[in-house]
Amino acid sequence: MSRKIVRGSIRNKEKTKQKILRAVGKILRTKGYLELTVSKIALVAGFDKKLIYEYFGSTDNLIDEYIRMKDYWSVIDEKKIDVDLPASEKDLLELALLKQFEGIRKNKELQKIMLWQLSENRPILAELYEQREEVGQGLYLNSTESNFDEKSEEYRASIAIVLAGIYHLNLSTVTKHSNFLGFDLTSEDDRRKIEKAISDISSYAHQII
Repeated sequence: MSRKIVRGSIRNKEKTKQKILRAVGKILRTKGYLELTVSKIALVAGFDKKLIYEYFGSTDNLIDEYIRMKDYWSVIDEKKIDVDLPASEKDLLELALLKQFEGIRKNKELQKIMLWQLSENRPILAELYEQREEVGQGLYLNSTESNFDEKSEEYRASIAIVLAGIYHLNLSTVTKHSNFLGFDLTSEDDRRKIEKAISDISSYAHQII
């Protein structure tokens, strides 16, 4: 009987922890990182905030645990792109850039995390930055056909500019200022025009090497 009680207690604790962690995600997606206070997390989770301290030690530990359990950048990692037909490195680069453009748009939580990275120096956010760098480096290394000559830095710089534009244009929709040079980033038609530009720039960049 005592073993059943212990197992039940452990299961209940894990369920409570998962509900608290889900509350962090909900607040992050809908309100942003500034609203991640112990009181608001407890309110959304439906538990006393004492449980947050009991199970996680602190609000910071809770938030860090939540971020670590999420694999934000894997969904737009170029190595995970499915291609039905044989594709050149140039085609893979274009597909990867377009997937990032669309992937960041769809992932509201990642958008809030990226904004957070710009405003706070937090170790867990630095880890995410390194993950983002790995994805960016993967775009470069897997699209050069091993031609590492004097043009490689120029090519890498071109990719950096495109990626920076992809990040910034998507983040502009978070702040409710979705227009950029007359393009409305919430408009499907305007996003298709931006995608066409990404493809054109990708093609031009590949000519460098």
